[in-house]
Amino acid sequence: MRARYGVPLAITAVGAAGIAYAAAFEARSFRLRRLTVPVLPQGMRPLRVLQVSDIHMVSGQRKKRAWLQSLAGLRPDFVINTGDNLSDPEGVPEVLDALGPLMELPGVYVFGSNDYYGPTLRNPARYLLEKAQGRHGLNGNAPAVGAVHNPWEELRDAFDTAGWVGLGNTRGKLKLDAGEIAFTGLDDPHIKRDRYESVAGGPDQAADLSLAVVHAPYLRALDAFTADGYPMIFAGHTHGGQLCIPFYGALVTNCDLDTDRVKGLSTHTAADHTSYLHVSAGCGTSRYTPVRFACPPEATLLTLVERP
Repeated sequence: MRARYGVPLAITAVGAAGIAYAAAFEARSFRLRRLTVPVLPQGMRPLRVLQVSDIHMVSGQRKKRAWLQSLAGLRPDFVINTGDNLSDPEGVPEVLDALGPLMELPGVYVFGSNDYYGPTLRNPARYLLEKAQGRHGLNGNAPAVGAVHNPWEELRDAFDTAGWVGLGNTRGKLKLDAGEIAFTGLDDPHIKRDRYESVAGGPDQAADLSLAVVHAPYLRALDAFTADGYPMIFAGHTHGGQLCIPFYGALVTNCDLDTDRVKGLSTHTAADHTSYLHVSAGCGTSRYTPVRFACPPEATLLTLVERP
């Protein structure tokens, strides 16, 4: 019996332990990453930017709420929220409770597909299949049927009331002590809500700094922002791969971005221009796949400094 069943039982035990670790520990092991990015014009003082993304709030996630509330103690100059706040139609009050202290600070936001629609149960292997077939979201897949609509209007109204600037296919500005920051944003490319023609034309030349914001870092959005000359793009959506292989990295990005840039700071080049790209791995998961492995949940504090 040992020879016949010992190895399979050992593999099963290791697999079960890995799932328990991914669900019970790592998915709740919240981290703050810190980065420095040289994008400011000469003479402008450093700016501290807090990016939060992919919260995917489900009712009852008290530890996540408390951690998000604590981030206000960092006192960033402004906040960028790159979407997918919800994973539960009943989660709006808890999202607003979690982000309440941050909403007292200047901020901008875009929405992701999970702000608009409730998640569905999916086999995780489908992400690998879609990657192999070049299909992601509604970009190549059939439109969703019978989707649950989330109360995203309540989020929008609360963010707007707090003074955060919505950037869904539009432009906006924040006036800070350090200067005027202009933003250009897109609605979520993952569900084909992006309309770059509405915001084309490049950075605001009257502002001290212009930044680009989008939820899902699809190449068509990155190409457009970069070709227009934005020095930096902020995105989320990928969850950093969510289930990664130690010492190897992510297997999927859930969009057409390559896995080498699935999270963190990198660059993107288009039409002889190069932009910095920061992709947040986010701090949540879908309610149906509440696990992370070799990819802890995160927010990022980015210090923007003078470029050489």
